[in-house]
Amino acid sequence: MKYYKTAMIRPDLQWIPGYSLPDGYKLQLFQEKDEIRWAQIVCAAGEFPSVDDALKHFENEFSPYTEEMKKRCVFLTSPDNEYIGTTTAWYGDFQGERMGRIHWVAIKPEYQGRGLAKPMLSYALSVLAQYHDRAYLTTQTVSWKAVNMYLSFGFRPVKRSDDDEDFDTAWALIYELLKLK
Repeated sequence: MKYYKTAMIRPDLQWIPGYSLPDGYKLQLFQEKDEIRWAQIVCAAGEFPSVDDALKHFENEFSPYTEEMKKRCVFLTSPDNEYIGTTTAWYGDFQGERMGRIHWVAIKPEYQGRGLAKPMLSYALSVLAQYHDRAYLTTQTVSWKAVNMYLSFGFRPVKRSDDDEDFDTAWALIYELLKLK
């Protein structure tokens, strides 16, 4: 599949859909030294070639903000207390505006397709709503199944910038895969 970067925006953070986790699964916030857990999850999900690369990225992006991470980074644990998923209710500047950001949504492959991402995303959006009025996320065409979930949560396609030349092509591909057009 052709890889294109794309973005989505949720114009408000009201009426966030709620989803319950299956029995035994839990959500919990980041604690000191959880960066290795974050790195293991995002690496297992294919976001980085190695745990060391993921740790370096974490160090550059999040280490200066440990106190914020304790409020904004969510982990999903399995019934046997294995850390299996994560997302971060972060923030950033998008199209000239500071807003909430859904960042680094990842679930270990062996747990994907079990309806676990929706409760995790719902929780992260609720965290964002405490600090922001709107939210955005960046994604890619190869994550089209996740894009379908984001659409169901009220996110809408948006150009990453005024000169986003791949916007129409990327969304035509996503809509075709999702059988939406």
